[in-house]
Amino acid sequence: MRRKVVAVVGNSAATEEACGLARELGRALVDQGYRVVTGGMTGVMEAASLGAHDSELYTEGSVLGIIPSGEASRANAYVDIVIPSGLGYARNTLVVNTADAVVAVAGGAGTLNEVAMAWQLGKPIIALEIAGWSQRLAGTRIDERQREEILAAGDVEAVMRHLARVLG
Repeated sequence: MRRKVVAVVGNSAATEEACGLARELGRALVDQGYRVVTGGMTGVMEAASLGAHDSELYTEGSVLGIIPSGEASRANAYVDIVIPSGLGYARNTLVVNTADAVVAVAGGAGTLNEVAMAWQLGKPIIALEIAGWSQRLAGTRIDERQREEILAAGDVEAVMRHLARVLG
């Protein structure tokens, strides 16, 4: 059976709080049998990747990173499978399309782009209530495309409960 993939999206220049939550999230995702996909760079992406490695259930291949550059060496050190897209920010499309669900942690314009794309594709979206776009979007609907709102989560445990419900 295919392991579900969860995208963790957020700032490359993230706060210590956001990175702490992302690391906790990465670990929890792998603990529950998910793979993690990120944009493969620094900040929230690196913290989630590191957290995945912290899990006792971590195995090689648990962390995918779809990077904007065409050079695999630019990915953070905790990405197991590097996909050097060469697409710049357009790689956000690949990150979101690869995922079964998307979790936003803080975030700036790139995160907003990924969340909007996930919304248009009908992907489940969970937003951690931490300063940034994730907090602004938590509990809202972007437009009429979907009946369900962006799910708000106050902590990683709430994220995991939402994922269990939406991904089964």
